[in-house]
Amino acid sequence: MALVILSATEIATLAFKKFLESGAGELAKHFTAAAIAKMDKLRKMVWDKLRNNPKAENALTLVEKGSSSDLERVADYLKVVMNEQPEFAKEIQAIAQEINSGKIHDNSSNTMNINDNGKGLQNNIDNIEGGTNYVAQEMHIHQGSD
Repeated sequence: MALVILSATEIATLAFKKFLESGAGELAKHFTAAAIAKMDKLRKMVWDKLRNNPKAENALTLVEKGSSSDLERVADYLKVVMNEQPEFAKEIQAIAQEINSGKIHDNSSNTMNINDNGKGLQNNIDNIEGGTNYVAQEMHIHQGSD
């Protein structure tokens, strides 16, 4: 399996996900207990690394209060540190990969029965990470004579 390099934003999102989700129960639906524990470890590492920067500390505190708009500021500070300290970057990359491997995937199936020339559409959305919903649409163009 190839190692996917995660951005500072993706790492910050994983680290503070439990503060940004609607509740701990929601988080538990999407990640294993081990992955959630690693999120706490990752969050602590980010805090420890950014602790001496008052602006970063302010952003970290606001994110922990649920401010998703301050997450990008945290990611910006984290990106600088990751660029300056490659060993730290490798370490948090590895933890973020472990968290991602602890995602719970929806393996359910769908069944649709259509009778009498009916039409039906189905779709599943992986909205754990803000997935995209693609909707099928059928169009009929009738051209009449003038």
